[in-house]
Amino acid sequence: MTPRWLAAGGAALAVAIVGVALAARLLRTTPLPAASTPLPATPAPAGFPAPPAGAVVFAREDGPDALALAVVPGGATMLVQASVVGQQANGVRGLEVEIGSARAAACGAGCYSASVPVARSVDLRVRGGAATTRWTVALPTPWPPAGAEALVARAARTWRSLSSLAFFDRLASDPLHAVVSTWRAVAPDRLEYRVKGGYDAVIVGGRRWDRAPGGRWVESAQVPLRQPLPVWQSATDAYVVGSSGSAWRISFYDPRTPAWFEIAVDKRTFHTLDLRMTTTAHFMHETYGSFDAAGSIAPPTSR
Repeated sequence: MTPRWLAAGGAALAVAIVGVALAARLLRTTPLPAASTPLPATPAPAGFPAPPAGAVVFAREDGPDALALAVVPGGATMLVQASVVGQQANGVRGLEVEIGSARAAACGAGCYSASVPVARSVDLRVRGGAATTRWTVALPTPWPPAGAEALVARAARTWRSLSSLAFFDRLASDPLHAVVSTWRAVAPDRLEYRVKGGYDAVIVGGRRWDRAPGGRWVESAQVPLRQPLPVWQSATDAYVVGSSGSAWRISFYDPRTPAWFEIAVDKRTFHTLDLRMTTTAHFMHETYGSFDAAGSIAPPTSR
């Protein structure tokens, strides 16, 4: 079956969007604030189809769109909402959405919902034009799952307490366009990344150095960045959606970004081992390691 997004045509500016998304990944690292200064709230854009309160959330890439499912437990039935977000952070209207055997009703831009009987999985069908996306989401056992707000908060504190961290990043704007990069972060304000086949950058306090492929390092000013820092800014409705012997798998929604997240957290150390983020033209998968052992970061001229 033809994917819904391919039948509608690919994103013409996909390559440019990936570049912007990579820059956004860097800019998400906030400037060093005073110790008591809270991060400002950043509400979702108008028309962004956020999940309902209390929902267990799941998300995936659907061509150039972000597709998310929110399931609210409740007795013998459950409220299920599908969210479809386009490349401009706009909810995608006019889709035909079925949840199980029910036809979903529009509940706003990019928002489609229905109440269905409790089951072990949710079958979602999203039709736009002549093609359909089909997605079956297995619900966690037991149902409803255990809340994980405290686990996410502790994972964030652990992240901020690290002296250093290294990670691998794959960032895409759709299935045809992606960039791969490696990163190192060293407390309190040092960061380095290398894009495969692309730019390299080194940030040390208030200075940064950038290098184009085959070029020289170019130095410039930089607002100091606090590092290491978790990717998410806030977390609502966090639930344990899976568990192995060594790690919890946790999903949640971040209304400040806004984005859907799924992370794997080590049960012993509370290190975040794996992260997937789904949001506007930004489908990111990161894996983490070298906790407190990523080495130092120095200006490239001193190497």
